[in-house]
Parts: sequence; structure tokens; C-alpha cells
Amino acid sequence: MEHRLPPILEIGDVLISTDILTERFCCDLDACGGACCIEGDAGAPITPDEISEIEASLDEAWPQMSASAQSVVDRQGVAYTDIEGDLVTSIVGGKDCVFAYYHHGGGELPEGCCLCALEKAYRDGRSRFIKPISCALYPIREKRFAGGLVGLNYHRWAICESARKKGQELNLPLYRFLREPLIKRFGKEWYQELETVAEELSRQASILA
Repeated sequence: MEHRLPPILEIGDVLISTDILTERFCCDLDACGGACCIEGDAGAPITPDEISEIEASLDEAWPQMSASAQSVVDRQGVAYTDIEGDLVTSIVGGKDCVFAYYHHGGGELPEGCCLCALEKAYRDGRSRFIKPISCALYPIREKRFAGGLVGLNYHRWAICESARKKGQELNLPLYRFLREPLIKRFGKEWYQELETVAEELSRQASILA
């Protein structure tokens, strides 16, 4: 008998698209160069609380930001409301996040790889804010509904093809690749329940890792 997974699962107050459990994914910066920070037509979704944290970390991130990005932030701030009414990080030239910068040699990262100025300040010990949770969770996208219900969907983007290929090679499900940010966002107990559900579906359908 063929087993079919339900398209949506519910864990606590979170609705989860099952392709988050079945899709294999692992970011490959060597191949993509951090394109998700500089492609698209809007910035990264953020919350009002995150805006406050970004503003508090701005001085530490500032040296890594381009002159164009600094000009945008001086003019309109670290965030704006996009055409869909969502708060997002400010962008340069209609696409680049203002916090994107390019790596120029050293370490294991490829030359010209796009990185995050906020995350660099955090990893250098100069800031307590690492980056918006929407960035940490990508390619999972979060949508909030009335009554506190949250929906999680997998956002399939062509620029992440190398991540899908690497995930297949490693047999690494998306939810496991994003274990730490999912725990940060929803808590360890919630993630453990997610793992239990995934393992049960694996036994039922024999398609999950």
C-alpha cells in the first residue's frame, strides 16, 4: 500500500508543512556565495523587537557595511514596510540587504562570499544580537495567524539548488539542518516533539531519515 503524508502537521500552536520533514537541505556557501542576502526584491522579515536589537547593535555592525548601505540606513533606518505590509530589513539597490558584506580572503570561506555584518559583530564578541530569526530559519518561512497560531512553510528558491544537492548527498532533512534556530524560536521540548513526529512518519512511510 502506498503511504501518503498529510500536507500539514500541527505541533502545539505551530502548523508545519511536511516538506520541512522530507526535504533534504544543507547550505553550501562555496557554491552559492551567500546569494540569499543579496537576491530578491525585499529585505529579511523582522519583528519590532528585532528592530530595537538591530539598532542597539548598529555601531558594531557599521564598519562592515558598505557606504551605500550606510547611506540607506541614515536615510530610512534599518527597516521598512514592504508592499505586502511586512516589516523587513532595509535594502540597497532594490535587492541587497544593508547588512550584507563581502568576504575578502582568509579562513575557509570562498573569496567574495556574502556574509552578514550583524552576525560578524556577534561572532567577534562585539554584540549580543546575531541576526533576525527569519534569516536563521531560512529556507523556512514563518507566517503568523490570529489567536497565536504560527505556520511554517518551506520556501523553494532556485538559488538554493546547491543546498538541496548537498542535503541529498548528506541525507540531511531540513528540520535537522535547522535544529538550533528551530529550538531558539520554539523551544527544545517543541523540537523534540517535532523529531518524534518525524520519526513516526519515517516508520510509517519509509521515506524520512
